[in-house]
Amino acid sequence: MSTGELLSIEPLELKFPFELKKQISCSLQLSNKTDSYVAFKVKTTNPKKYCVRPNTGVVLPRSTCHVIVTMQAQKEAPPDMQCKDKFLLQSVKTNDGATTKDVTPEVFNKEAGHVVEECKLRVVYVAPPQPPSPVPEGSEEGSSPRVSATENGNVNISEFSNAAKAFTELEPQERSAEARSLILKLTEEKNKANQQSNRLRQELELLKRQGSKSRGGVSILYVIIIGLIGLLLGYLMKKS
Repeated sequence: MSTGELLSIEPLELKFPFELKKQISCSLQLSNKTDSYVAFKVKTTNPKKYCVRPNTGVVLPRSTCHVIVTMQAQKEAPPDMQCKDKFLLQSVKTNDGATTKDVTPEVFNKEAGHVVEECKLRVVYVAPPQPPSPVPEGSEEGSSPRVSATENGNVNISEFSNAAKAFTELEPQERSAEARSLILKLTEEKNKANQQSNRLRQELELLKRQGSKSRGGVSILYVIIIGLIGLLLGYLMKKS
């Protein structure tokens, strides 16, 4: 803040979050420290680059006025993000009841005996704020830790460890959602493994039953054939 007798100016550095091909604005606050009307005028070393609204005006006694400085969209960044542009804010006491229409160049003419205060303002470029990332570090966008089960229903240890590590990096709300998702996946894969195991047992029992029937059929047929042969031999022996 400036220490002038007429106006308090804040800030003394015009800070622009620099982005290429984008208009950027910042605000100046002018506070009248006196009981008089104070006229002001804003000048810049690079008028084609900046738009100042209002660039002239009157601050009422013990009142505050805001000035918006807009930098036009830039096609390239300056070396090392350093800016040499400067602003000059002039202020002078004026007649009571004065308006912006009464603020003419003659008001700031020092040769006419007017006491003009001047304050120089620097231009500073700052990096624009970075938006927070919705994706936790170390994981791909749209993906979640995956845990798979083997055919016998046992969880793969290495994949479960990776999922647990990624799980601990999540925020509390995300942890709850991920926990529910992991539980559902584990339950689903375990059920699939149990179903497959039951299906295999049923098929094995069926094969055993079919084998038993096949062996039983061969034994009965064998007994019948032996019996017939025995009867035939007995008949032949009696006939001879």
